[in-house]
Amino acid sequence: MNGIINILKPAGMTSHDVVGTMRKILGIKRIGHTGTLDPMAVGVLPICINSATRMIEYLDGDFKKYRCEMQLGIETDTQDIWGEVLKCSSVDVCEEDVLAAAARFTGNVLQTPPNYSAIRVNGRRLYDYARHGEAVDVKSRWIHIKHIKVVSIDLTLNRVLFDIESSKGTYVRTICTEIGKILGCGAAMSFLVRTASGAFTLQDALTFEEIVKLQQSGLLETKLLPLDFPLNRFSSLVIKDANRAKSFIRGGPLDFDEVVCSTGEGTIVHEQLYKVYFGDQFIAMTKCNCETGKINSEKVFSQEI
Repeated sequence: MNGIINILKPAGMTSHDVVGTMRKILGIKRIGHTGTLDPMAVGVLPICINSATRMIEYLDGDFKKYRCEMQLGIETDTQDIWGEVLKCSSVDVCEEDVLAAAARFTGNVLQTPPNYSAIRVNGRRLYDYARHGEAVDVKSRWIHIKHIKVVSIDLTLNRVLFDIESSKGTYVRTICTEIGKILGCGAAMSFLVRTASGAFTLQDALTFEEIVKLQQSGLLETKLLPLDFPLNRFSSLVIKDANRAKSFIRGGPLDFDEVVCSTGEGTIVHEQLYKVYFGDQFIAMTKCNCETGKINSEKVFSQEI
């Protein structure tokens, strides 16, 4: 069994819990996920099985989409409503204030990860430091937010619903906290659903109940997505000759004129990652060296042509 399953992660489970559950259901150890979701968050969590785990490194650049609800007037140690309440404040803002504050979070944004997060510092998770009351220096990092759109504002209940599309490493609950600071009343995340992760969407995600039923009926493999499914953002190279394709997967280099490039007018870009095919068969990921005019396989996924 090799491929990817798009799982609808339920609330109350860590992403590691999801991997553990899938290992028990399938009886397979070699399983990994493509992007951590907070325990109380729900939504899209692609799970890679067996050889598909080798694809995870190529999915780091995928943007993710979320729908988030934040509660105004509250601040917690975890930046969501499930943490310890640090402060409650009155909310004296109008809709225009909320819209203006949210609009500030587009483009490149410098963000400091929350203390309660799975990031490692000196070999330990940040949440481990936080739980033991230990101070640690957390470095800020740049993230990119393609867009943020406020869906609804309810100032009677002090709740704001918004959609956001952002790069890897974005903490949406931290954005809620920062918006609360701008508004002067504080805010905490009260709900989060990941609606998409790269090519994976919420509409196509499977629940654990559905996965178990498919497994019991012997139909689960029909729901496995192929290894190249999430690689739409990469251009492709198609090898013209079968013998040259066989040589390539054994480590032999190719010349540029031995492939057809899907990009624009067929121009190959130096050091850019490409998917490599023979016909419709996905066989490898590669980078091209324009200085030597050679194409060497970076990682091979098929040993048969």
